[in-house]
This record gives sequence, C-alpha cells and structure tokens, in this order.
Amino acid sequence: MKVIIAEKPSVARDIASVLGVTNKKDGFIEGNGYAVTWAFGHLVGLAMPDAYGFTGFQRENLPILPADFTLIPRQVREGKEYKADPGALKQLKVIKDLFSRADEIIVATDAGREGELIFRYIYNYVGCRKPFRRLWISSLTDRAIRDGFQSLRPGSDYDNLYYSAKARSQADWIVGINASQALSITAGSGVWSLGRVQTPTLAMICSRYLENKDFKPQTYFRLKVHTAKDATAFAVLSADKYDTRTAADETASVVNAAGGLTVTSVVKKEVHQEPPLLYDLTTLQKDANKRHSFSADKTLTIAQALYEKKMISYPRTGSRYISADVLEEIPHLIATLRAHPKFGAYIDGRYDTSLNTRPVDDTKVTDHHALIITEDPATGLSADEQLIYDMVAGRMLEAFGERCTKENTAVTLDAGGVHFVAKGSIMLHPGWRNVFGATQEETADEDLTVLPDLTEGDKLAVRDTEVQEKQTKPKPLHTEASLLSAMESAGKSGSGKTTLLSLLAGLDTPQSGDIMVNGQSLREIDVDIYRRKQASVIYQSYNLFPLMTVCENVMYPLKLLRHSDADAKKEAQIALEKVGLGESYWKRLPAMLSGGEQQRVAIARTLAVHAQIVLADEPTGNLDTENSSQIIQLLSKLAHEETCCVVVVTHDLEVAKAADVVFRMDSGRIKEDAV
Repeated sequence: MKVIIAEKPSVARDIASVLGVTNKKDGFIEGNGYAVTWAFGHLVGLAMPDAYGFTGFQRENLPILPADFTLIPRQVREGKEYKADPGALKQLKVIKDLFSRADEIIVATDAGREGELIFRYIYNYVGCRKPFRRLWISSLTDRAIRDGFQSLRPGSDYDNLYYSAKARSQADWIVGINASQALSITAGSGVWSLGRVQTPTLAMICSRYLENKDFKPQTYFRLKVHTAKDATAFAVLSADKYDTRTAADETASVVNAAGGLTVTSVVKKEVHQEPPLLYDLTTLQKDANKRHSFSADKTLTIAQALYEKKMISYPRTGSRYISADVLEEIPHLIATLRAHPKFGAYIDGRYDTSLNTRPVDDTKVTDHHALIITEDPATGLSADEQLIYDMVAGRMLEAFGERCTKENTAVTLDAGGVHFVAKGSIMLHPGWRNVFGATQEETADEDLTVLPDLTEGDKLAVRDTEVQEKQTKPKPLHTEASLLSAMESAGKSGSGKTTLLSLLAGLDTPQSGDIMVNGQSLREIDVDIYRRKQASVIYQSYNLFPLMTVCENVMYPLKLLRHSDADAKKEAQIALEKVGLGESYWKRLPAMLSGGEQQRVAIARTLAVHAQIVLADEPTGNLDTENSSQIIQLLSKLAHEETCCVVVVTHDLEVAKAADVVFRMDSGRIKEDAV
C-alpha cells in the first residue's frame, strides 16, 4: 500500500479523486492501492521550556538553549495550562499506523518550506524511518496532480529545504523564548513578547510614527501662472520656491509686469515602459492592500483558497518569474480569459500576439514560479475571491503584454527673468496598460499637466498669477502595503551598490576588471585630481562642516583647487542660487537648515566644482516625501542641464523612476532592469 499524506483534508480529497481513491475511513481515504491521509497544518511543534525542566521566568535559567529540541503534538489551552490537542493526537495515531503499514510513503504537503516542515516534524514525531518520495506541484489541477505523480522525486532531494525550515523554526524559538523572558524579568512585572520578526517590524512602525509625529512642516511659496496656446489652457510653476510670501508676491509683480511668458526650451523624450513582472505573494499582498484595503493575511487566505479551488498556482512563492517550460502554457492560459468580462476585449484587440519574455528566467525560479492562473475556469467565486483572481489574471496579461510607449515633455519658460517649468506626458501606445483599461499612467506628480504643442520662442500671455502656499510633508504612517515593502527591503544591503559607488569614486580599487573614464582606465589617472575635479560624491548624511557657513561649505572644495577667495565665493553663490538657496541662506550654519536644505547645499558643492561625474549615495534616505521630490528634481536637472553623468545608489523606487537608465544590483552583479 502506498500512503500519501497531504497538508489538509481538502487537498487529500482532491488527490484521492484524481487517483480513484474513494473509500472513506476515519482520518484517511483508501482504495486502488492507496491510502490518502492528512495533517491539519502544524500537528507537531517544538516543546516549551518546561519540557526541558525550566519553569517560570527566572534569570538564572537564561539563556535556554536545548541541546536537542523536543517535538510535541499541537497544544490547546485548558484554563492556565496547555495540553495536547485531542484531535491532533487522534490524527497522529492514524498517520503512525498507516506509515507502519506502508510499502511507500508519498509526501503531498504544500510544496514549500512550511509544507516540508509540517511533514518532517510528523515523520520524526511518529518515529518513522521508511524512505519517502515527494510530490512537488505548483497547482492543484487534475492535470498537475497526474503529471506530478509521474515525476515523484526522492525525499532526500528536499533535505536542505527541511533544514532551512527547521533552522527558522528553532531560531524563532530561541529568540522568542529567551528575549521575551529576559524582557519580562527586566520589566519586573507582566509578560512581554519579543520576536525575531515581530520586534523589528514593530520598530519600523514606531520609528515611522515618531518621525511623522515629530516632523515640523516648513512653509514655502510657489508661483503658478495660468496661460494658454491654441485654446489649450495650462499652468506652469516657478522653478524656484520662496521662503516668504513677500518674496513670492514681489516675484509675481515682476512676472505680471513682464507682459507674458517666453518658451525657452522644449525637450521631448519617448519613453518605453516595460510591463511589470508577475506577482509573488508579497507584491500581490501590497497591491491588494492599495487597491482593495485587504490585509496581508486576508489576501493570503483568499489566494490559498483559490489555489485549493485549482484556479491559481501555489501562492506562497517568492519568485516573480516563470521557467521556460511554463512559458509554453501561457498562450493557452491567456486564451481561457477570452470570455472574461474584464479582459476579453484586451485579448481580442492586442496589437501584437507575441509574448514579452521578460518574466521568463529559469535562474530566478527556485521552489515555485510566480503566481499565474490555471486552465480551470474561475466559477462560483465570492466577491473577494474574484477580486484577487482578477488581479492575478490581469497581472499575467500585463506581464506578457507589449511595453507601454509615452512621450514626456519638459518645458522651461521665462517671464521677466523668472523661470517656470511645466511637464506633460501623453500615451502613444498604452500596451500592457490597456489590460485594465488604464490608458493613462497613475502618477502622484501634481506638476504634471496637459500641454499644447509648444515651440521654443513661443510667446504666451499671462492670464493669471497666483501665489501658492504649501508645506513640506512628513513621510506618511505605514500602511500594510508600505510595511510589506519595508520588510521586504530591510536587510537587503550587501548587494554591492555602495561598494560600486566607492570604486567609481576612486575611494577603493577593484580586485579585478577595470573602470574606464572617458576612455582611460581609472588605474592610470591621478586619483587625487580625479576626485577633486572630475568626480564628486553626494552623501546621504550630507557631510557638511558644522562650524562653516553654507557658503563656506560650498567654497571649501574650490579652495582646495586653489581658487581665490573671491572666485570661490562667486562660484559658490551661483551654485547655491541654482539649488534654490538664495542670499538669505549663505551665512547660516548647517544646523539652522532642514534636511532637504542641507542636501541641497551638498548638491551645490558638486555644482560649484563643475564635476563631470556625480555619485549620489542614497541622497533621499533621510528626507521626507516633499524634500525627496525636490532632490530628485535637482539631480535630474544636474544630468540634463548641467551635462553631468549622475549615478545614484538608492533603495527608493521613486528615485529610480526618475532615472534615464536603471541597473539593478543583485549579489554583486549589475542587471539592467526597467522601473
């Protein structure tokens, strides 16, 4: 007899149905040479400290480090005590009996780390030593189950997956038990909880809360001028921001007296936006929170239900890619959506039926590929299940769709020496954005407007001038979506980005390979001259001299280059004006400035030396949303108007989105990747 163990009864029933196993027993189904049994999730877990002779919270017991961890059946609370769950004990007895009679054991728990741990803990607890084979499938469709049974693999192939899960389980126990007891003992009263994951996550929430609570908004003013061309009305904004209303009003008077606006430059750029990658669980949870206010747990529960209904692939995946063999199934899966009310029109109207292969990468698929639908029709779904299914299906269509093409326009204007800017974007070909009928890109850029066809030299009338009063804004409190992003990126240092920046700055020497600057190896260039004249670094921490004024900070590198005091001062003042820091700032000390203003001083220092290469290390890392946006604009201006090569190292996707070219670093390797 072959014994199959699934993670839960519903999955066991699906497997039994495919194999023709129909005779229902207490705790299993048998027939056709098989017995299909099941767990109820984690039937077995790690014992608590009292199993090792440690009772109560006592300082002398710490640290509690079992030489060998003891496995016990799932516990339930009765009064003040915990006892073995009778249902768990009963099912474990069934499993032990079946394993003892089995000619072969087949593991069909969820094909992932936790599924492997669930089985191995049961297997070890009941004292089984028989070899077993593994059913590894990414969906529960009848076809996937049949195909999976044709390619069972030795259980030993998944030993490392088990060791990983076991290490995580024991690490949670060691940190949780010891840290919680230590904290509770130190506190002197009550029981306090610390955890390997929960505590850092709580710290991120609290840190953002305190940052938000302590934020002191800065008031600033900006001019908004309404104008028109060819019956198309639009507004332009002053390039500079003003600290006082008086300064803004005076500038408005200059603009009104000028009699009109002159277009000084029009820059149009065709931009191609690649489709997004497929969903993994985390990105699905983030998007579901943003779109539908679903909690991460609710999204996982729904996705798991859809998986068990055979409508989507295995949801607990960390990959956003599929393997080449799965690509062969995609046209058929797309065809199944032709009757879908949301997607049918898109599928019928696709300009190009070829598939974008960006989400195909065998090297980035480990346990499971990204989330996709199955060939089974999605019927009988609840409203929430339909929302999640549509997200997975729609993202699959987007990921394999055509790239989106748009034209971005940046316009500068002048009125009496006052500079204005306007930005516009039109969709030339929506491509993948048509999946959900979104012919326009969602953007938080409030400066974006609809522009007429403008030409350099155009004269435009000033219809109205208004002074806008605004305030800088703090980073918002975490939502579940933003917290998931923070948790996902936390600790991901080590990719090599900062090391690369140090190499480019000449602060470190590569062990292999070479860095070419204007066709010359950096090894052959005088590094001191290179760092002073060609390359300049902008740091996250600003690196300003606290006892020097703003102007003196900007003058300093010029004086190292032996500029006279007068020349250095003149260049510094010009640079400060360019970053929006007028004369009122020049004699201030850095401590008198906001974080955003200090970063602008650092950028001005780079402008003053006319560096050819600007290297920015997390330049928005310490800034709120408003100041981050301003720094992004300044860096973009450096690249496009000052003809600098600007290289930015960042974790901030908003910064990356503003770049002309994006390279993603992964484990010390550079990979080009569209944002």
